[in-house]
Order: sequence, then structure tokens, then C-alpha cells
Amino acid sequence: MKIFYDNDVTYDAVKDKVIAVIGYGSQGRAQSLNMKDSGLNVIVGLRPEGASWKKALNDGHKVLTIEEAAKEADIIHLLIPDEVQPTVYKKKIEPYLTEGKTLSFSHGYNIHYGLIVPPENVNVTMVAPKSPGAMVRKTYLDGFGVPGLVAVEQDYTGNALDIALGMAKGIGLTRVGVIKTIFKEETETDLFGEQVVLCGGVTELIKAAFETLVEAGYSPEMAYFETCHELKLIVDLIYQKGLQGMWENVSNTAEYGGLTRRQRVINEESRKAMKEILKEIQDGRFATEWRLENIAGKPHLNALRRLEKEHLIEKVGKKLRKMCGLEKM
Repeated sequence: MKIFYDNDVTYDAVKDKVIAVIGYGSQGRAQSLNMKDSGLNVIVGLRPEGASWKKALNDGHKVLTIEEAAKEADIIHLLIPDEVQPTVYKKKIEPYLTEGKTLSFSHGYNIHYGLIVPPENVNVTMVAPKSPGAMVRKTYLDGFGVPGLVAVEQDYTGNALDIALGMAKGIGLTRVGVIKTIFKEETETDLFGEQVVLCGGVTELIKAAFETLVEAGYSPEMAYFETCHELKLIVDLIYQKGLQGMWENVSNTAEYGGLTRRQRVINEESRKAMKEILKEIQDGRFATEWRLENIAGKPHLNALRRLEKEHLIEKVGKKLRKMCGLEKM
């Protein structure tokens, strides 16, 4: 595994390039501001009627329509949601993706699954911070950064990796370290982590534990504190010290109970389900399902959002988060 740091990377491949960041959400704002503050020539491409246009102007950017930005840029860094990228690419970027330009992403999804197929005479790269956009910006301003990934799917000019690394340096990622990977690995591991642990697995575990306590007659408030609120404390310990460090910082009772009972919750059936989810990611079944869901107007997702919002844990949690000063009254 190759890791690049600040001293390994120069701006030579990007210092004379115009970098168009398409999109100004959490990642778009953070990455564009960091690169601009690092001295790179950044412009922002947005919909004129979009809410982000004024925000980007107020942040000091040169703001153009997506078409204008794509035409002017040498590097087009696509940071709009995965599900809208193919349509925007086809209508507003592809006509201006001329020979020798670089098409850049922070997630390999649309390239890996063939939903965007660039011409052969351009570079296709990835620069992916492993952090939410707010932390990408905060740590940069603090003089540090977050780790990241770089990948090259197509190297037409012969220096595509240097371009990706130059952007990573401008974003502040090489201050911590940037790992070289490939689009397939980044995409499939990212989706798996989201579905099985970070977004899917952990939320279902919290809800199941909460429901178990409430159904057994315990108060929803106590159930929320024990199954949701305190999770942050444990995750922070794991983040800072690893699994072993977490065990060393909880009580002996918690350590023994956790180590002796955890495989009754995450058991062989759970592991079989994880392997099946991974297969769905690898063979494209999930990508096909998500594409059809978007074509239909997201009916399943919208129904699941409603159910999640109406769950008792959300009603109790909102009240307790206000009590703890985590949400405004």
C-alpha cells in the first residue's frame, strides 16, 4: 500500500490548471475553499437558480454555470450527488470534456458501474477525503487535515496521478496521508461500510436494542440514553484508541459483558447477510436497484424516511437532545 505525504507531492501538475468544482454541498464547499486557500486556481460550477450560487460568491469564488465551468476548466471535479451525476455529466459536462482534460471524482460509483463513460482521450481520477466536508474544512484551517484516497482509472496524459495528488495536497489530505487505491476498491468498500456498519447496521442495532428495552417495560428515555446517546462516547474511544484502547477505558463489567455476549448479536447469520450484501455491491445488483429507485422517483426511500422519522426513538431523542443542549429548543 502506497501512502503519500506533503513532502512526496508537489503542485507542478496542477499549478497552471483551472480546477472546476461542480457542486457546493458539504464536500464541494470544503474542497474548493481548501484548494483556493492553497493557491490553486479554482472556479465553481453551479445551477444559476441554485441556493449555493450566492453562498459560493460570498466565499470569494468565481462562480459560473456548470457548462461554462466545464468549458473553462482543465480539471472538472464532480461533487454533486451520485444519483444526479450521470444526467448532469451527459448534458452539461461531456460536450466540453475535450482531449487532455481531467474528469475527477470523490467517489468511484458512477465510473465503476459504467453510469458515466468518459472518452478515452481524457484522464479519469479520484480524490476522496475520508471525512465529512465540515471536518475537511475545519482541520485544514487548524493547520492539519484528514486522510484521503487517490485513484486513477484512466491516464491519458501520463501524469494523472500527479494531478490527483496535487489536488489532494491542495485539499490538505497529504498533511495526514493519502492512500493510493483503485476505483473498484474504493467504491465497493465504501458502499459496504455504509450499508453494513456506518449507516445501515448501526442504526438498526440501535433501534432493535431500544425497542427491546421499551417492550420490556423500561422507559423510552432510559432506553435512548443506554442504546443511542452513549454510543458516541464509545465510538470516540474507538476512533482515538482502537478497539483495544476502548476496552481498556470501560469498566471490567462492560468489557466482560461485551466480549462474552457480542457474538450472540453479531453471529454467523449476521456474517452471512454481510457477505450477501457485499455480493450485491460487487455484481451491480445494488447499483441497478438504486438507479431504478431514482427513475421511479424514490418511492421506497421516501417511505423509509417517513417510517424512520415517525419512530419513537426519534421523538424521545429529540426531547433529550434538547435537554442536553445538542439541539435548539
